[in-house]
Amino acid sequence: MSAPINPPPVAGAGRRELPAYVSNGVIGLRVRDVPLTTGMTLLSGYSGEHYERQIEAAAVAPYPIAGDLALDGAWLSDVPHQVSDLEQAYDFSAGELTSRFVFRAEGRTAEVEVLTFCSRADPTLVCQEIAVTVDKACSLGLRAIVDARGADGDALKHSRETPGEDPPSTDGTLLWRSAGGLSTCGLAFITTLLGAGEQDPSRPPLRDRQLVSEYGFRARAGRPVRLRQIASLVPRALHDMPDQQAARLAAKAASDGFDKIRAENRAEWDELWKARIHLKGASAQWQGLADAAFFYLNSSVHASSPASTSIFGLATWHDYHYYFGHVMWDIEAFAVPALCLVQPRAAEALLDYRSAMLEGARRNARLMGRRGLQFPWESAPASGQEAAPLPGTAAWHEDHVSLDVARAFTLHADVTGDREFLRTSAWPVLAGVCAWITSRVTRTRGGYAILESMGIAEREAPVSNAAFTNMGAVVVLRDAIRVAEDLGFEADPAWAEIADGMEIPMRGKAVISHDDYRVDEEKGATPDPLMGLFPFSYRLEPDQAKATLELYLGAAEAYVGSPMLSALYGVWAAWLGDRDLALKLLDDGYGQFCVGRFLQTLEYRPDRFPEQPQAGPFFANIGGFLTGLILGFTGLRVGPGGPETWAERTVVLPTGWTSIEIDRLWIKGRPMRLIARHGEMTELQPL
Repeated sequence: MSAPINPPPVAGAGRRELPAYVSNGVIGLRVRDVPLTTGMTLLSGYSGEHYERQIEAAAVAPYPIAGDLALDGAWLSDVPHQVSDLEQAYDFSAGELTSRFVFRAEGRTAEVEVLTFCSRADPTLVCQEIAVTVDKACSLGLRAIVDARGADGDALKHSRETPGEDPPSTDGTLLWRSAGGLSTCGLAFITTLLGAGEQDPSRPPLRDRQLVSEYGFRARAGRPVRLRQIASLVPRALHDMPDQQAARLAAKAASDGFDKIRAENRAEWDELWKARIHLKGASAQWQGLADAAFFYLNSSVHASSPASTSIFGLATWHDYHYYFGHVMWDIEAFAVPALCLVQPRAAEALLDYRSAMLEGARRNARLMGRRGLQFPWESAPASGQEAAPLPGTAAWHEDHVSLDVARAFTLHADVTGDREFLRTSAWPVLAGVCAWITSRVTRTRGGYAILESMGIAEREAPVSNAAFTNMGAVVVLRDAIRVAEDLGFEADPAWAEIADGMEIPMRGKAVISHDDYRVDEEKGATPDPLMGLFPFSYRLEPDQAKATLELYLGAAEAYVGSPMLSALYGVWAAWLGDRDLALKLLDDGYGQFCVGRFLQTLEYRPDRFPEQPQAGPFFANIGGFLTGLILGFTGLRVGPGGPETWAERTVVLPTGWTSIEIDRLWIKGRPMRLIARHGEMTELQPL
């Protein structure tokens, strides 16, 4: 297994760039260019009332690994302008961020190196090591800080003691309640000082929303001193007394030791990178982009996560706009397909969130006067109920989310071959969504229609027979009929009747976006019918598929640079056999989105939409790119049969690429190797 290509190190302050994003799928951090300065924290399953829109939203949690240092009494936090020579480097192979800077004060110079990572082996742990070397002997102060100043809400309690134990097993614990009292999280931390002899920190009570452990001692010139911080963050979604459980896990971490935790985290990443996507014949730039996409997607999901992830994973920043950490269709449509093959247990955790929230989907359908399951357009992280900002215009007509969720369950069952998952998890979702479809369609003279709906393009007014919605309904209905037969259940006869009679808007041989579609209408270039072809796997006759591809690829210039579907243009061009166009559109639709510190994929292409905030890593774009590499260019169509039946078309790759190879995917519970050579059929070989 070859190591991934790391992004170039970054020198200097971030200016308008997004700070580094460090995550393990349970905890997500924004780490600033001076990493001792407080960044931002999100925690899976932890939510609160949004300060402006007053809806349930992902809440910023206390930052667990802030810090400070002083040279002869001059603290960095008081004189931040005396920091220089900033540099950060990200090791994607292990999820480790290393930051370096120089701090000068009182005639002394300190060279500082900070290592930061979130543990995948122990998913509630955040670890940081601050190494300081001074040029002259001086009084050195070091602080480890849990900082809640940027977190809405309040402290319910804190402690610097361990009941019944002396000395304390941790540096302290904190129970934090989010704004609106919607949820709580617990935090406990430990510190260790190396290279300065035996030192006990001072541990004052919570003050100014901070818990501080402070060390003070005489440092020798040229001899490094290391302060190690380990914090455990636990959401109430995983434990009813999260501060106590965080204390247990932090105490265990102290017993295990920093080095063991780091080694186990690296071992977990070694396992994940066995699924590295090798782009043979492609430029180093494209291999680097594939490695970055793989890293960000996999770092933001975990089998232990109590909730699904949002469209930015567990990342947030001050100028993010309108997603609020909600769970939306983008995850099931773009991220789950790749994760089913690469990290299936994490993919199942994303789907478990939907299973746990079925009652919310059932109530949502009833509120809309329908039967079955209608999943919310913007699902609240903790409650699973509709949380779209008022008045919720998108939630009025965006029906396809339920189809995306149902399709993801079927796909996961087909990839894993897990019949227990098929019976207990996938079938209830499929049956519930199909019951919703029967109450959503309208009988017409020509068959069945879905009126007043919204496709992928969020237009001002709804339309009739949005192509992607109708195509998705047919796919889900046929999936459910097949699964019912497989499990020995009885499918509603109406499902087959609706699937056979569903109106798909056509113009000539091409599928068009909706009834009465005009090319020059608002967002008329949105290629939603192509999304129905791939990755949703709606079947068209070859001449119809060709006409549909040609129609929307011809309008690509008017859409490319927009979020989500842009990343798939390269695959669609390859399906027409145009390798040059595939390479061009892959760059236009994905490569140009990856800018700034550490190749974080942005939501909008910045040169096309300079007015949009730089928001990332954006998982619809990342997931679309990775799903295209694994399933799109390779010509695979996942189904219930063995993997030898999945290759349906000859591999067509962008110009210059000779093959896509993956050393290990998980298929039907077995490790398999993928080899997709241009001009041949893809091979899936058991390991």
